[in-house]
Amino acid sequence: MATVLIIDDDETLCYSLSRVVTAKGHQAVTAYTLTEGLLKARQASFDAVFLDVRLPDGNGLEALAELARLSSSPEVIIITGLGDPDGAELAMINGAWDYIEKTASTKEIALTLGRALQYREEKQSAGALAPVVALVRDGIIGSSPGMKNCLDLVARSAVSDANILITGETGTGKELFARAVHENSARKNGPFVIVDCASIPETLVESLLFGHKKGAFTGADRDRTGLIVEADGGTLFLDEVGELPMSLQKAFLRVLQERTVRPVGSRQEVESHFRLVAATNRDLEKMVSQGSFRKDLLYRIQAFTMELPALRTRISDLKEISAYHIHRFCDRYGMDHKGVSSDFYGTLENHSWPGNVRELVNILDQALISARSESILFPKHLPPKLRALVARAKLGTASPEDPSASTGYRLDEMPTLQDYRELVCRDAEKRYLEDLMRVTAGNVKKACDLAGLSQSRLYALLKQHGLK
Repeated sequence: MATVLIIDDDETLCYSLSRVVTAKGHQAVTAYTLTEGLLKARQASFDAVFLDVRLPDGNGLEALAELARLSSSPEVIIITGLGDPDGAELAMINGAWDYIEKTASTKEIALTLGRALQYREEKQSAGALAPVVALVRDGIIGSSPGMKNCLDLVARSAVSDANILITGETGTGKELFARAVHENSARKNGPFVIVDCASIPETLVESLLFGHKKGAFTGADRDRTGLIVEADGGTLFLDEVGELPMSLQKAFLRVLQERTVRPVGSRQEVESHFRLVAATNRDLEKMVSQGSFRKDLLYRIQAFTMELPALRTRISDLKEISAYHIHRFCDRYGMDHKGVSSDFYGTLENHSWPGNVRELVNILDQALISARSESILFPKHLPPKLRALVARAKLGTASPEDPSASTGYRLDEMPTLQDYRELVCRDAEKRYLEDLMRVTAGNVKKACDLAGLSQSRLYALLKQHGLK
C-alpha cells in the first residue's frame, strides 16, 4: 500500500482524488495550502504527491525542488485547472512525474498514479539489488542537492556508453565531471583525451582531430595520429563543443555515426571506438536557431545531459570546498594548516561568484599567499577587489555627509571599473528579467518572444538570478 499526499485548495477535488487513491488500495492524505502540504511531507514518508499549481500561499512548481530533497523523494504529479504548456515544460525540467489537467477523467488520473507508483517500485527494487560502489569523484566537493543530483547522473552513466553533454557556467567544474564519468565507467583503463575546441586554430582542427598523412599539406612532414583515434577504447572529451567550426560539424557527426575517421590526405578509414563527453557554457539550442550549430549534431551529443549548478546556488558547499583547497594549498606551499575565522567564510558567502569554483580557488590561493606565516585566515587576507564588491552589496547606500554617498564605497573599497561594470550588468540583467516576467504576467512564451531567448535559456537565467 502506497501513501499519497494531495495538496490542493479545492476541497471537492481533494475528495475526488482521495477516492481515486483509496479505490486503488492506497492511503490518501490531504492538505489545502502549500505550507500545510510541505509540513506534512517533511513529517511523514510519501510515495506520490498530487500538487496543484496555484495555491493560496504560493505556486506549487516552486515546491518541486524541496519535495525532491525529502528522504522519501516522492513522485510528483502536477494537477492544475490551467492548460499551460510552458508550466508543463517547467514541471518536467524540475523533475515532476507528469502534468495533467483537473478536467482529466478519473481513469486517466488513476492510470497516471499507477504508472508513477510502478516506476517508483521498480526504481527502489533496482536500487536495493544494485551493488554498493564507491563513486570516484576526485576534486568534486560538495553535498548540496544540486551536486547530489549531478553525482547520481555520473553513477547512472557508468553503466552506459551513451554520449553525454555537460552544461554549466564557466568555472563550474565541467572537466572534473567529465573525468568522473570516465573514471567510473568500464572505459576507466582506456585513454581520456581532451580536445579544447575554443583554443585550437580553425585551420588546425581537422588535422588535430582526424590526423593527417605525411605531405597532406605544407608542413606535414610526418604522419600524425588524430585525437579521435587516440581516444580509441577510452573517452573523448570535447570541451567547449559550441566552438567547433561549422565546417567540421558535419564531418564529426559522421564520425559519431560510423566510429571511423579518415586522416587528412588518406584514402583509408581508421576505426575508433570511443565514448563522447562534450561540454559547453553556451546555449546550443539558441545556436541551432541562429544557424551556427547543427541540430542533428546536438541531438547526437546530448543523449544524456548533465547541468552543473553555479556556486551561488549551492553556497552550503562553500565551506567544504574552501577547506579542501586551503589544505591542498598549504600542503603545496609547505605551510602549517591554517585556521579560518567565521567572518572569512562570511565574506566568501556574500560574494556572487560569477567565476564559480574556479574563481573561488584562485581567491583562496591569493589569500594564503597574503597570509604567509599567519596561522588564521581573516577577511583582510582576501583580495581588496572581492572585499569591495561584498561591501558594495552590503552597504547599498551611504549617509549624505559621506563623500562616497553616490556609490556607497569608501576609498579602500573602490573596485576596478571592470569589476564595477560586471556588478552593474548583473544587477541590470536581474531587473530586466523581473520587469519582463511582470509585463508578460509570467507568460513564458511571450517573455521569450520579447527577449529573443529560447525557453531553456530563459529558465536558466531566472534560476541564475533566483527569480520564480
